[in-house]
Amino acid sequence: MKRFWNRMIKKENGNAIVLVALAMGGMIALTGLVIDGGHLFMNKSHLQKTANAAALSGAQELVNEETAVTTVVDEVLDAHGEAESLLHATIDSDRLLLVELKRDVPLFFSSLFGVEHLPVSAEAKAGINPMGETKGAVPLGIDESVELIYGNTYELKVDAGDSEAGNFGVLALEGPGAKSYEDSLTHGFDENLKVGDVINTQTGNIAGATRRGIDFRINECPNPEGNLQMRDCERIMKVIVYKPEEQATNQLKSVRITGFAYFYVTERMGQNVDSIQGVFIRRAGDGTAGGEGTPDRGAYAIRLME
Repeated sequence: MKRFWNRMIKKENGNAIVLVALAMGGMIALTGLVIDGGHLFMNKSHLQKTANAAALSGAQELVNEETAVTTVVDEVLDAHGEAESLLHATIDSDRLLLVELKRDVPLFFSSLFGVEHLPVSAEAKAGINPMGETKGAVPLGIDESVELIYGNTYELKVDAGDSEAGNFGVLALEGPGAKSYEDSLTHGFDENLKVGDVINTQTGNIAGATRRGIDFRINECPNPEGNLQMRDCERIMKVIVYKPEEQATNQLKSVRITGFAYFYVTERMGQNVDSIQGVFIRRAGDGTAGGEGTPDRGAYAIRLME
């Protein structure tokens, strides 16, 4: 019996060694899979974020030439270290940009078994739609009946009588008064405005406040050449498109917002001039896309698409 028990103990010791070896092998394999899986996940996440950034940034240029779109996409990819990952940057109907990325990710543990890398891919779509809500608008508006021909010169009349008649209006975004009007003209209104909001018109003498606001904007962006699509040129103002809301006799009391437009100031205002001269441009900027039926007046919001 003693010999029998000694043999059993020796067998159990041998079995334990085998089991421990198998368990350690399984743990190593699991650890290797976790490391490789985590590495793949991190690379996939980085690639997706890069695709999103490239699509959103490139979509800002959809209103311009295709070369402008591809230049921005390339710059974003290069900044994220993914310049070699681009498969396609495709523009659809001048309103949608699709960016597709793919690259091989080197593996660690799996390379011991002959699998040295696996491909990861990502795609992102960003589109532009007419703007329906935004911050930074100036207290100037145009009647929705005005036909906009981009690149043609327009004059936004801003004398004291403009709120009484005509196709252009001076608006009281921060309440009545020349000072609040000048602040919002100079720096843009810092609260959200959206399609459907009703705004009172501005009355009183605001010619001096307008001249100072326009001078500030031109001084901040003094060189007129090549500034039409600059991201940070203060000559570019976001103006309100409206339809009349309340009118008493010959005076327009309030307007209802129906959309937004971008206006590029081309000239300073002279001492005896009662209008701001410039051109309307197509541009994508900060804001939220409007609902179906929001008029297209050249101001677009960008969003990622499913």
